[in-house]
Amino acid sequence: MNFTETAWKIFNQSIDDYHLLNDVDANIQNPFDADKIEHLLYLKNWIDTVQWHLEDIIRDPEIQPEEALKIKRRIDKSNQDRTDMVEYIDSWFLNKFSHVDVQENASINTETPAWAIDRFSILSLKVYHMKEEAERSNATQEHRDAAGKKLAVLQEQKHDLSTAIEELLSDLEYGRKKMKVYKQMKMYNDENLNPVLYKNK
Repeated sequence: MNFTETAWKIFNQSIDDYHLLNDVDANIQNPFDADKIEHLLYLKNWIDTVQWHLEDIIRDPEIQPEEALKIKRRIDKSNQDRTDMVEYIDSWFLNKFSHVDVQENASINTETPAWAIDRFSILSLKVYHMKEEAERSNATQEHRDAAGKKLAVLQEQKHDLSTAIEELLSDLEYGRKKMKVYKQMKMYNDENLNPVLYKNK
């Protein structure tokens, strides 16, 4: 089983586990050892899954303003957690490829492995929920057919993205590409960089 097949299986395990309770406040029960990449992949997707449902909740037209603000704060924190997890995963890849003899003409990819995996994790959620819509018994046939067509596009996207990720990992393994990681600088979360936060310090 290649890396993306493993990741997709873990992402779907996380999604299925979340939907056992379908509760944004449910405690994560990560089944993988903390020092394994599988642990990071499961945690990454769990964060994405909770945030997916927080994004649904905040769009409730009947939500009270105070509750909406609380949810918005949670989404902001989740975005930071998501970024942190991407950086943890990239650190794992940096270590994995640290002993590779990089070719002299090696290029840098437009995104790191972990940011591609971030897209892959979000895609697994899109596939899960679009499949729900394509099979929803209380929806019209027209709705199910439209969702089914979108699901087919998402499945094609899964194939293309997994192929691209596998090619990137192969290029890194054989030194045809090199990793260069920039820490994300989320200015709006930093009390020293966001003027709304630092003006009252």
